[in-house]
Amino acid sequence: MAKLYYYYGAMGSSKTANALMTRFNYEEAGKKALLCKPKVDTRDGEAKVRSRIGLEEACVFLEDLVKYTEEEIQQYYCIIVDEAQFAEPEQVDFLSDIVDFLNVSVICYGLRADFQNRLFPGSERLIAIADCVKELKTVCWCGKKATCNARYNENGIVREGEQFMLGSNGDYMALCRKHFKLGMLGPNPS
Repeated sequence: MAKLYYYYGAMGSSKTANALMTRFNYEEAGKKALLCKPKVDTRDGEAKVRSRIGLEEACVFLEDLVKYTEEEIQQYYCIIVDEAQFAEPEQVDFLSDIVDFLNVSVICYGLRADFQNRLFPGSERLIAIADCVKELKTVCWCGKKATCNARYNENGIVREGEQFMLGSNGDYMALCRKHFKLGMLGPNPS
C-alpha cells in the first residue's frame, strides 16, 4: 500500500543524503525511483540534488512532475522529493493524489520551520496530511538536539527577513531552542 512520508529535520540532519540513499536503495533493488525537487531550489544548478557530503544525482523539478501523465508516474515504484518545504500546498496535495489514486509512494524530505521558527507552507501541509511524519535529528554545538535553523551573518543571528533565502553552512546553523533564543552560535556569546 502506497504512503505519503515526510522526513523533516533541522539543517545538517542529512535529509538530502537520506533522499539520495533512499533512491539508490530502491534502484539497487530493481525498483524505479524518481528524484525531484521544487524549482526554487537553485543552489545545486539545473535539475540536480547534491548533499553536503558530496552525493549528487540528477532530478526533475516538482513543477514538471505535475505535468506527467498517470502512465508516466505509474512507471515509478516511488517518488522522492527533496527540499519539500519549498513545495506549494497544492503541489503537496498533488503528491498525495499520486499516493491515493495511482498507488505510488511519495517520500518527502525537508525543513520543518524557517529561521524564525515558522512552518514553511509545504511543511505545514505535509505535517497535516502525510501518512508518516518523522524527524531526522542533528545536534546543536552544545550537544543537545537541534530543532532551529538559525540564519546568521557577521553580526550574529538574523531575526527578520524573507522566509526563503537559499543558503548553506555559511548562512545557517542548526541550534537547540535555548541557544536559538539566546542568539548563541557557539560557546562564547557574541
